[in-house]
Amino acid sequence: MPTIRIKYAPGAVSAVHNADNFLKTLDYMLGLCYYTVYKCDFIKKCSSPVYGFGMYGKEETEMKRKIYLSSPCMCGEEQKYVREAFDTNWIAPLGKNVNEFENTIKEYIGAKGAVAMNAGTAAIHMALRALGVGSGDIVFCQSMTFSASANPIIYENGIPVFIDSEPDTWNMSPNALRKAFEKYPHPKAVIVVHLYGTPAKMDEIAEICNEHNVPLVEDAAEGLGGEYKGKKLGSLGKYGILSFNGNKIITTSGGGMLVGNDEAMLQTVLKWITQSREPARWYQHEELGYNYRMSNIVAGIGRGQMTALEDHVSQKTNIYNKYKEAFADMPITMQPHEADTKPNHWLSAATIDKGCNISPFTIMDRLAEENVETRPIWKPMHMQPFYKDCDYFAHNDDGTSISEDIFARGLCLPSDFYPQMKPEEHDEIIDIIKRCF
Repeated sequence: MPTIRIKYAPGAVSAVHNADNFLKTLDYMLGLCYYTVYKCDFIKKCSSPVYGFGMYGKEETEMKRKIYLSSPCMCGEEQKYVREAFDTNWIAPLGKNVNEFENTIKEYIGAKGAVAMNAGTAAIHMALRALGVGSGDIVFCQSMTFSASANPIIYENGIPVFIDSEPDTWNMSPNALRKAFEKYPHPKAVIVVHLYGTPAKMDEIAEICNEHNVPLVEDAAEGLGGEYKGKKLGSLGKYGILSFNGNKIITTSGGGMLVGNDEAMLQTVLKWITQSREPARWYQHEELGYNYRMSNIVAGIGRGQMTALEDHVSQKTNIYNKYKEAFADMPITMQPHEADTKPNHWLSAATIDKGCNISPFTIMDRLAEENVETRPIWKPMHMQPFYKDCDYFAHNDDGTSISEDIFARGLCLPSDFYPQMKPEEHDEIIDIIKRCF
């Protein structure tokens, strides 16, 4: 098939039906990267061939094809809803796609309400605002996470207190959480994270929070499609947070959602994120508002993506299992999870065993030489310069930190969908890693 070079919005790889129509639909997203269109037929749900867009910089077209850590995967249904937004001229931050995307998510999660926003960070911010977090309020937050979990605490002038991980899932340590409550018995909220889509120990964490009558915010930004004891991630706290960033298990290019069962408060949140406009004939504002609402265009992408969510989780799980099997006899340990949980395996993460003379950066550098993207484990928030003065509670009674150890020995392995990472390329990546030892 001849190569077609086009200009398209910067980002990672996606796959769609009917390349010509898709390009016309998304022509408004002109960017600076050149793309190559290639034919493939990897998506089971598609009855006709699929066309994939692989991102290449000007100089990359003459290099070995880059393998990304985790890039978008379009199933072909997205353009139908995007086209609908254009055809009906609903391209603003309201419309049928937004409403239907919210309905689809809340039904999938099992929540009574959902509010679509332009980022998962915005959803965390609004969850904290809904819980009344204000100046000087303590908020407990998992330390091993992306900064977006913690930054909204600062937005509301709260005080973050960071909680270490436990070794069984790499998520918030119930032991460290109890220590934090001993010193700070009345925090305003607790933010737990499902790291890389692996469920935290929610029963133990919720029990501790209930003992102190403190609401739990469930940051499931990385966890959509995962389950904890049969319940969907995002449904286990007072509020659940979802992210649809470009590299997540499903994407809207950028976006997030707040889910929960307090429908009245979610309606208030909806008002806040649309600039707190009052129901008057003129523009009346009686409280601070925000411009956080999701657009009808990107919500259309989300509607299409939801039709492929289970297939995405299956693919990511197969990638994780392939790594785990390949490294069974090596000093590499994949991120663990509890037996009665179902991770979505958004990213396949691993640690190098203690005592091994190989650094994660040895592997990352070697793969980079082959144009393969990897990433260090999230650097814990209590180690970040911005948060260096915040209090922190370690899992171990001797004060040693689990999250610091995981950060020092860990890395995220290429976890891209097929064919963006072809099976033979996945095999080659595994071989390169093995040769590092």
